[in-house]
Amino acid sequence: MRILVVEDDPDLGDAIQRRLRRDGYAVDLIADGRTADEVLRYQAYEVIVLDIGLPSVDGFTILRSLRQRGDRTPVLMLTARSDIEDRVTALDVGADDYLAKPFDFRELYARCRALMRRTQGVASSVTQIGKLTFDRSAKIARLDDIQLNLPNREYRLLEIFIGNLGRVLSKDQIASQLFDFDSDAGTNAIEIYVGRLRRKVGTALTIKTLRGLGYVAEPDAADGQ
Repeated sequence: MRILVVEDDPDLGDAIQRRLRRDGYAVDLIADGRTADEVLRYQAYEVIVLDIGLPSVDGFTILRSLRQRGDRTPVLMLTARSDIEDRVTALDVGADDYLAKPFDFRELYARCRALMRRTQGVASSVTQIGKLTFDRSAKIARLDDIQLNLPNREYRLLEIFIGNLGRVLSKDQIASQLFDFDSDAGTNAIEIYVGRLRRKVGTALTIKTLRGLGYVAEPDAADGQ
């Protein structure tokens, strides 16, 4: 999944980016409000972590512009602990959640996961697909109760497919969620990751290649899913 972090404090922004990337997310970091507003007009994200106090254009203005364009991407706003007015305004403008500084990175990560589940229409952190169990909170996948060995990128690819069951995804759509601006990876990398994932999930999740279109993931029909 791809996340945008808009934070002008270089130390905090870098720490957030490194933590989320370590967990396998594609993360873009922007420190300037105007640049972030421009990027959001052409690049889609699954979650936006947005600070209020930014150079050139503040977080409230960015969020208002986003919502006026009809963009419903979940937004987690970072606010000052003492300023309750900012928290109220953030929610009124259209933020989905807020987190007061300073914060524990575990809470930031948990709130981002919750917003992603909401986007996918998933209430629980655990998804069961026949013999395949996908646990977003524990960041593990099991097949027949045996934990799969999934490096970060393969785990995130599985998360993308599970969040889009029955939906055709092009290589570009997958790449836009799997890789950030700093990643040097082409569509051939998608083929490699899909091949590895197929071998590991077996027949529990069928990942079909649709020539010229992309991929579609479907549960094993024998499981009645």
